[in-house]
Amino acid sequence: MTARHEEIADELRRAIAREEYTVGSLLPVETELAARYGVSRGTVRQAVATLTSEGLIGSRQGARRVVLASRRSQSFAELRSFAQWARAMGRRASGHVVSQELRPATDEDAERLQLPAGTEVLRVLRVRGLDGEPILLERTVYADWIAPAVAALDPECASVTQRLYEDTGLVFAYGEHVIDAVAAGAQDAELLGIRRTSPLLRVRRVTTTREGRPVEWSDDRYRSDAVSFSVHNSTDRNPLSREASD
Repeated sequence: MTARHEEIADELRRAIAREEYTVGSLLPVETELAARYGVSRGTVRQAVATLTSEGLIGSRQGARRVVLASRRSQSFAELRSFAQWARAMGRRASGHVVSQELRPATDEDAERLQLPAGTEVLRVLRVRGLDGEPILLERTVYADWIAPAVAALDPECASVTQRLYEDTGLVFAYGEHVIDAVAAGAQDAELLGIRRTSPLLRVRRVTTTREGRPVEWSDDRYRSDAVSFSVHNSTDRNPLSREASD
């Protein structure tokens, strides 16, 4: 059974998406929301905390909550898989393998996965969806030592990360992400149901085990109208680095 604060968070999330609360506007006060939903202020705080963690609203002690974004936000403050991120928002993640092939590692594959040149790796093209809507293309190359386990997964597997953990005990522990923008090519446009040259948010990532052994590297392309990214930082800690484009 879904907890009441999760139901309230979902209702508020949908209201923000419908722009009943526009970016920059204030949410109703806790007492008003508590009365509207027939719950305690503590339950409302839990719901609001969920939306704050997603980057949809801002929260300051003693101040009203401000709507920061109307789109679903992916935070890089912690390492999460696509399916884990979707579940945290109360959404349903899906996945569909378009193609996969074993092939000799390219120079780029070998460098990113720390493998000898020519090692056989698994390349997978996967479409990921949120509530049945395609929003992400993953072009992932898996290292030779994990490739057989990935190849054996159901092509419709919603969470590769979870299944690999269940089947092999593998934990994705560290990730490095490089974010930029690209235009959708013909294949991207067809698979995501968008117009060619539409803007996409690209995340190139390398994921490793706790011991630092590379598991995969991927070129992920998100529909920019469906997902945004957030980074939480402070004067003491800033997980975001800025680099000049090549």
